[in-house]
Amino acid sequence: MTEHAPPEAGARPRPSWSHYTHGADIGVRGRGPSKASAFEQAALALAAVVADPAQLGDAVQIDIACEAPDDELLLADWLNALVYEMAVGGLLFSRFEVRLEPGRLQAKAWGERVDLSRHEPVVEVKGATYTTLRVAQEPDGAWVAQCVVDV
Repeated sequence: MTEHAPPEAGARPRPSWSHYTHGADIGVRGRGPSKASAFEQAALALAAVVADPAQLGDAVQIDIACEAPDDELLLADWLNALVYEMAVGGLLFSRFEVRLEPGRLQAKAWGERVDLSRHEPVVEVKGATYTTLRVAQEPDGAWVAQCVVDV
C-alpha cells in the first residue's frame, strides 16, 4: 500500500491519498476533511497509478460534470470521466478542484499532455469499478472515497 500525507492522530483530517492492492487491480483511496476533498484525493490516487502527479505540470485545464443518484456512483462516474479524458485526450492530471451538491459533481482538472519519454506512464487505467466502492465519513471526521480501478 502506498500512503501519501497520512493524517496525524488527533489532528483535523488532512487531505491524503493511498493505493491498496486488490488482486491484479489497484485500489485508490482519497481521504480529506470534506467529501469534496476526498473526491479530489481519490482522483490524485488515480492519477498516481499512471504517473507521479508531482512531476506533472498544469498547462491544460478541463471541466467535468457528473450526475448520479448517490455518492458512490458519483465517485465511480467522476473517476471514469477522468479515465476517459486520459485515454481520449492523452492527458495526465496533477491537481483537481471538486464541488459537490446532492447527486451532482462539478470539477476542474489540471494536467498536461502525455510525453511518453518524460512521464514514463506505468500502466493504463481501463476504468473505475464498483469493487470496494465506498464514500463515507469516519469516526475521526475524515471523509473517505475509494474504489478499485481496472488496470
